[in-house]
Amino acid sequence: MSDLRLSPLHDRHVALGAKLGDFGGWSMPISYAGVLEEHVAVREGVGVFDVSHLGKGVVRGEGALDFVNARLTNDLRRIGVGQAQYTLCCDPVTGGVVDDLIAYVRGEDEVFLIPNAANSSQVAGRLQADAPPGIEVVALHTTLAVLAVQGPRSADLLEELGLPTDHDYMSSAAATWRGRRVVVARTGYTGELGFELLPAWDDAGELWDAVLAAGAAPCGLGARDTLRTEMGYPLHGQDLSLDITPVQARAGWAVGWDKPAFWGRDALVAERERGASRLLWGLLATDRLIPRAHMQVSRGGRVVGEVTSGTFSPTRRTGIALALLERGVGEGDEVTVDVRGRTAAMTVVKPPFVPSRVR
Repeated sequence: MSDLRLSPLHDRHVALGAKLGDFGGWSMPISYAGVLEEHVAVREGVGVFDVSHLGKGVVRGEGALDFVNARLTNDLRRIGVGQAQYTLCCDPVTGGVVDDLIAYVRGEDEVFLIPNAANSSQVAGRLQADAPPGIEVVALHTTLAVLAVQGPRSADLLEELGLPTDHDYMSSAAATWRGRRVVVARTGYTGELGFELLPAWDDAGELWDAVLAAGAAPCGLGARDTLRTEMGYPLHGQDLSLDITPVQARAGWAVGWDKPAFWGRDALVAERERGASRLLWGLLATDRLIPRAHMQVSRGGRVVGEVTSGTFSPTRRTGIALALLERGVGEGDEVTVDVRGRTAAMTVVKPPFVPSRVR
């Protein structure tokens, strides 16, 4: 993994005995004590994830807000300064998803973006190529780190550190911690009460140490995946992709359908009107087999779709999955999944698989 990029916390992960893996070209922790233990820590207490591999960038200049709003799917005019919004960057022609990301409105002339690590350059490049004079797209990938503090005890922990916690979900607050600036965002990818901290890259280590000392369990991206799958949150490259549109992925709620322009609008409006040929559903196992991505889903002896994400749910104690299924398959239907040559019985359900406690 010598050619992989390193988090500012890499040496700390190694010292904690983390199992490391490649995430979007970055060497990041998969787990420390084990995925199950870390998953439970977040559902029942508080855990902290290093997600500094996520992209960071800012679009600024006169009219930056309107410029971004005319490219990304969701409607930034629905939110105000200091608030954040889940949105999608789609291909202008096909409507397929280039990336899903969080946009933070800082003002009429500045929007901060957090795309996925592997797609950060794609998003920035597309915006830059389309930007008029006076609008600049600035990469901040290794200027800021991101620590996700998640779980029912997350607010208590941050209050112990003197950080703000009383702002609304999908908003952010600028704070000072030990004389240094850190942005505290009320966001996350676990379905729990949680925050994402954005310190300067070189300040991340000291903040990480303080969060651990206050009682957070270090958690790897393996638990982040089981937590997000229990919530039915999509992962780009699996449940969303250039081949999977927001309509197919049931992400139409993140599309400003009344906006006059955004990348992919014509293709997505047409697909929405005619009805997608396939839709993303949840699958809940009724036996002990665990579904995984790319496994075939059948109904009545005929293949009707494919698993996009699959895992063991530590909360439900059974296998769960997200799957793209052809139109006509619906909630409550019984299907089977080919798990390495064995037939696994599953029920089609609407996610989430566990109740959300985001508030």
